[in-house]
Amino acid sequence: MLQSVPSSNKQNEGYVYVSYGHPKYLKHTIASVSTLRRHDKSRPIALACSAKHKEILEQKELCYLFDVIHQLPEEHASIVGFKHNIHHYLFYKKNIFLDSDIVWCKDPQNLWNNFSTFDFTITGTLVSDIYFGAPKGARVLLDILLRRRQRTLKRFGLSYLSRVQSGMIFAQDYETTKQVCLLATEMLDRKQETHFRSRKMEQGRTMESCEWSLAMAMSKLNIPIYPWLQGHNSPQLDYIEDLTEHDDEFMYVNCMYYCDDFTYSIRGLKSVRMRGFLLSILSLFSGKTDYLMTTPYCLHFGWYHQKQPFYTFAENCWHRMTNEQHSQKISNTFNRATN
Repeated sequence: MLQSVPSSNKQNEGYVYVSYGHPKYLKHTIASVSTLRRHDKSRPIALACSAKHKEILEQKELCYLFDVIHQLPEEHASIVGFKHNIHHYLFYKKNIFLDSDIVWCKDPQNLWNNFSTFDFTITGTLVSDIYFGAPKGARVLLDILLRRRQRTLKRFGLSYLSRVQSGMIFAQDYETTKQVCLLATEMLDRKQETHFRSRKMEQGRTMESCEWSLAMAMSKLNIPIYPWLQGHNSPQLDYIEDLTEHDDEFMYVNCMYYCDDFTYSIRGLKSVRMRGFLLSILSLFSGKTDYLMTTPYCLHFGWYHQKQPFYTFAENCWHRMTNEQHSQKISNTFNRATN
């Protein structure tokens, strides 16, 4: 277990990012960190990254963005490799682990207060929907007809299965965190005994998912999830283009949030026309299309077909920050030469 030495109360609390693979993922991390620093300037940030990404940070003189930079071993440089081993990366007494495709939208102080009541938790919903870890589209009907979800739960001695959204994980107890990670690894090793489908079979995905195995481990250990859909108190909401108001830099973010869970669950449908058709039907039922406009703590670009605005923002942020460092370097060189 890794830990930093806290020098103040807020130093007991810190953020942990991970970066590996294509250099674009380091750009995403830098962009996310830049939005975090708009709202929290005091809590430290740690980065677990590959040797190549560490080298890029050094070349671009961007190491100052992180309080801790830890080189990631090759065996942990994947979604499952890292998130099934986060007990090795408890840099602080209280840690929030974050995906890189996240934009911070407001002060996280209240979020820290709420998380601190847990030894370990992951954002999600108490009950998973039928698509969680299962085939997408009409093929999921076969799972329903054959009761595959129920059979999985019975086989593993589980009475419920939550929906885990691992873009945000909180951990402060080493033993509990390690227990969840080891059990999740065991669950993944027994994948053939479940109804879950490899994430790599989805378009644009190249790595296995960690979420259903973490959800099963938490259910087995009776560890509660942290509800990620809480209206105005939502820790994170998905970016959906026609449901989100924002400027190019995401300084201003306002999301349309349907108060009914089922209505909100159709937000990820690619077809805006189909979504509109379903909403028109749901509007016939009282309260089903009630909505509020809210700013979440984080805006998460988790849907593959909704990521482009974040990609554009990350590229712009990278160019701006690297150009600033280059200009500063030239200025320093000139000042030394004239003194």
